[in-house]
Amino acid sequence: MSNSALDGKRILAVDDEPDVLVILEQEIKDACTGCTFDKAESYEEAGNLLESKDYDLIVLDIMGVRGYDLLEIAVKKKLRVAMLTAHALTPEALKRSHDMGARAYLPKDKLGEIVPFLEDVLTQSFESGWERLMDRLHVYFNAAFKRIDWEKEIGFDPRKTGRPY
Repeated sequence: MSNSALDGKRILAVDDEPDVLVILEQEIKDACTGCTFDKAESYEEAGNLLESKDYDLIVLDIMGVRGYDLLEIAVKKKLRVAMLTAHALTPEALKRSHDMGARAYLPKDKLGEIVPFLEDVLTQSFESGWERLMDRLHVYFNAAFKRIDWEKEIGFDPRKTGRPY
């Protein structure tokens, strides 16, 4: 096993689907040694964990756990967050996640490939992380959104952010 940027990190995953949390835990634990993985299935449980523990990385479902509310809390604490979704897979949700300070927006059907995306969240600046994400998933998003010019339609440019961390 090669070294991962996730090694030794404290990670929180929040999703109302227990099977998604099991897959996330397996993928992350397979990639890193000594990382701590906490999980929550509700907004309340996640809020309590965010209040009581420090995390290096948060993975938030958008639907079912008030993901945007948790994102707002995490960003205020200057935590790095990746949004995860199946049901909110829209250009508008991607832009909102970006604009609110999430470091990534990942479709749940990419769970088996999630580790490199999470490593980027930890190692890349806000801007370069989004550029790398879009390089990897642009074709996927075009197909999922069923629109080629979706970025122009919603005014999305991941390089124009001004985020300090």
